[in-house]
Amino acid sequence: MKVLVTGAAGFIGAFLCKRLLETTNQEIVGLDNLNDYYDVSLKEARLEMLKPYKKFTFIKGDISDKHFIDKLFDEYKFDVVVNLAAQAGVRYSIDHPDVYIQSNIIGFYNILEACRNHPVKHLVYASSSSVYGGNTKVPFSTDDKVDNPVSLYAATKKSNELLAHAYSKLYNIPTTGLRFFTVYGPMGRPDMAYFSFTNKLIKGETIEIFNYGNCKRDFTYVDDIVEGVIRVMNKAPEKKNGEDGLPIPPYKIYNIGNNNPENLLDFVQILSEELVRSGVLPKDFDFESHKKLVPMQKGDVPITYADTSDLENDFGYKPSTSLREGLRNFAKWYKSFYK
Repeated sequence: MKVLVTGAAGFIGAFLCKRLLETTNQEIVGLDNLNDYYDVSLKEARLEMLKPYKKFTFIKGDISDKHFIDKLFDEYKFDVVVNLAAQAGVRYSIDHPDVYIQSNIIGFYNILEACRNHPVKHLVYASSSSVYGGNTKVPFSTDDKVDNPVSLYAATKKSNELLAHAYSKLYNIPTTGLRFFTVYGPMGRPDMAYFSFTNKLIKGETIEIFNYGNCKRDFTYVDDIVEGVIRVMNKAPEKKNGEDGLPIPPYKIYNIGNNNPENLLDFVQILSEELVRSGVLPKDFDFESHKKLVPMQKGDVPITYADTSDLENDFGYKPSTSLREGLRNFAKWYKSFYK
């Protein structure tokens, strides 16, 4: 099996490649454009982690370059594609829409076209919990309507699902979209709350907690996400025809979340305790004087909460890493990487 993982120098992509290389005999091609949306040295460190594996090939390139993607698919004849390459970040999308259209719309279209012209057994792609937008019914189910995005990032992810559905229907390409819920862990993205809070706290700066601390997030540990992705990769939606003799789209969507939303204030409290425990912050650190409760930010939502029953029913799997265990692992990594 030849597997393409786009966004391979990214947070989820690198850990997915590592797990596949450790547990399978598959040839993994990792693709990434190594852009500078955040500290490139972190992306390079993730790639360094993958260097020892003989079955891993890294290629620097951009999914929004159609000619390059066609050539890549032509050369490698992939069996499975996992598209994790995307411009991430809800808030960044408010002021920088161009990069989201380029990567998340045009780039994803190029991947779909390549899967059509060089047929693959399965295309798995990252969607996001942000597609639920302003939905107030919780937990969020994949049966819910998702027509009210509150950020451009969310709109691009919903667009990915619609494009995938069309390609599944028209060309019988098995596709599975995964709505990830607030992924965190070691080597994560510095723009994520837990990471940026840590960077500010060690400098003695004040952290802002949005919606006066009344936000809830379904924090999902990166290893749990990777386990979910691998299970899904290995079971493509079945190709079959309907009563009219035409193909029923081999198309699926799943939530991957912890099914256990945590209050942002509790989350920050646990994070501070684990940062002290690991020696990132001093034992006498006065956490209370370094936090400030502020109103909700544009593009944000008050709660994310995953209904993971479809994932459990179809794959017998449910994420289970506790927030404290996950943040402890992050704090240990942060200490060793930065100090």
